[in-house]
Amino acid sequence: MMNLNILTSSGIVAIPLLIFSVLSLALIAERCYFWIQILRQQNRIIKKVFRLIESDWYSAIKLLKNNLKFPMCRIFLEALELDDPTIEEFQIALETAARAEVPVLRRFNTVFDTIVAVAPLLGLLGTVLGLMTSFASLQLGDVTQSDTIGVTGGISEALGSTVLGLVVAIFTLLFSNTFRSFYRRQMSLIEEYSGRLELQFRKLKTKPSLSMKN
Repeated sequence: MMNLNILTSSGIVAIPLLIFSVLSLALIAERCYFWIQILRQQNRIIKKVFRLIESDWYSAIKLLKNNLKFPMCRIFLEALELDDPTIEEFQIALETAARAEVPVLRRFNTVFDTIVAVAPLLGLLGTVLGLMTSFASLQLGDVTQSDTIGVTGGISEALGSTVLGLVVAIFTLLFSNTFRSFYRRQMSLIEEYSGRLELQFRKLKTKPSLSMKN
């Protein structure tokens, strides 16, 4: 994620930026695992649930219970396990369960936003500190007596911290925006599938011969 030379030349701000980069990588890995599982498997399971509901209500519920790691399965189960609900109760259960899943789908967004906002500021802070070091090493009117190592070291710190802060922020922002797009897509699917489930439930309510109890 970053060059070692940049890290060692960034001064004191390299410490919080390194912490931010490690935290960002860990949370990105968790979110990638979370979304990959959902994108690969959830739709297939939900489509199978729709097929089962019309013929075998109990098997549909059993399938949902076996896949509670998926948000949409938890949402459907909240409504399908109601004891002889009315259409209004069924709809409210779906809406309430969907709202409860929002924090799960948006998990760590605040942390990502904080890293994206603070990392460049820390880089800017390092730039200022590096320039202060460079100016403190200069002796006005006598350049030959100036501390050359201090001047170059300060400039190196100033540039290195800026680069490091931007790298951490840009890397985190790319993944953060990707996860937001997954979230928006998932919320759209939840609305679509919840609507389909409600319609299916309405049809079943008009067929008393079909049992909707587990």
